Amino acid sequence: MHESQTLKVNSKIPFKEKIAYGLGDVGNNFLFDMGQIYLLKFYTDSLGLPAETAGLVFLVTKLWDGFADLSVGTWIDNRKKIGKRGKFRPFMLYAAIPLSLMTVVSFTTPDFSPTGRTIWAFATYMLFGTIYSIFNIPYGSMIPAMTRNAVERSDLASFRWAGANTGLLLTTVGFMPIVMFFDNMQTGYVVAASVFAFAGLLLQLTCYARVKERYVDTKPKKEKTSLIAGFSSLFRNAPLLVLCLVNLFTFSAFNVKLAVQAYYCQYSLHDISIMPYMGFFSIGCVFIGVAIVPLLVRRTGKKATYIAGSLLWAAADLTAWFLAGDSVTFIILACVAFFGTSFINTLNWALISDAVEYGEWKTGQRAEGLVYSFFTFSRKFSQALAGFIPGVVLAAVGYIPNREQTVEALAGIKGLMFIYPGVLAIATFVVMAVAYKLSDKRYNEIVTELNERKNLEI
Repeated sequence: MHESQTLKVNSKIPFKEKIAYGLGDVGNNFLFDMGQIYLLKFYTDSLGLPAETAGLVFLVTKLWDGFADLSVGTWIDNRKKIGKRGKFRPFMLYAAIPLSLMTVVSFTTPDFSPTGRTIWAFATYMLFGTIYSIFNIPYGSMIPAMTRNAVERSDLASFRWAGANTGLLLTTVGFMPIVMFFDNMQTGYVVAASVFAFAGLLLQLTCYARVKERYVDTKPKKEKTSLIAGFSSLFRNAPLLVLCLVNLFTFSAFNVKLAVQAYYCQYSLHDISIMPYMGFFSIGCVFIGVAIVPLLVRRTGKKATYIAGSLLWAAADLTAWFLAGDSVTFIILACVAFFGTSFINTLNWALISDAVEYGEWKTGQRAEGLVYSFFTFSRKFSQALAGFIPGVVLAAVGYIPNREQTVEALAGIKGLMFIYPGVLAIATFVVMAVAYKLSDKRYNEIVTELNERKNLEI
């Protein structure tokens, strides 16, 4: 008998376990956000790579990561023997230490030739991404195995996004002060990466030890699901495809903002020291958003809340294009934009869990790992664009590190900071409003039908 058949669908997740799950993404983002926020600048200003080459590193490595995600997802779903640690948790345990080590290695500056440093950047970041997939795909895939209660899933998603933003906040506020404490910035980067990598490792292991998988079939699989059959089922999952498309928009926009904000503060506002303050206040607004998302979901549903977030985001960034010429205005509008993103990024994890049940209902195949990894593939592709596009634009407008920038370079930085994310936030609103059809009511009907099918199979 499936273990899920012996548990109540409406059972609650203990609060301490929700906290532990959220701490997992604090740890993840200590490691991941260092790369998203600071690695492009590290490549151009410390490792000495040309901006277009640094952008190419992000493009290639993130595409590689996307295929790594799909491979790990297939690996998870085709496990034949599931032991007492569960279906997902063992991956987290074995990947945690190598991941923290590769985080530090990615910020080292070897005494190589320019070509050697380029190869080093490609190799280290590709290896980091592969190990990150081995940890993160199981971590993200676990929500359907933890609960089938739609409200509890939204709560878990909120705790996860709160954890992610705690990691983002502390990384934004704390990383550069550690780097700047040292006269040699190359030493500073290594020390800062080491501090956050060690803290991330401890939090990831805490998550592993405290979360539980409740809805997992522990019977050995008689046969593997073929890759072709698995992908065929994905392309029949309409909610999943819509979520992948809007995440291509939103995650690309969000990560471009993260990558470019250091350039904007340094060269447009002439005050890179405001980075910690901007991070503190804007990400503080994310926590407010995360806190009210469950309330909004109960009142208006996940889709309406998601759409509202995209409109807030678009309005803030497009307004900032005209008005954010000083530090205070920039921080205020950044707070509104990040508040809007909190609705979107919090609900992504709940919506993708709903897509697992939709896919099982539609095709008869339950594949948490493959669904989640296909979703993260779209996010990795957007990350590839988020690293590649700024590098190409900075090269095209004549960016030169650590010098006063030309009018063209400043316009390019400003466009990346506000126009690019603002337009993609509008695109997200349109696609979700028109194409996403899986309402909360319809999801509950699907879960009920799935439970009836399984009762008939007993």
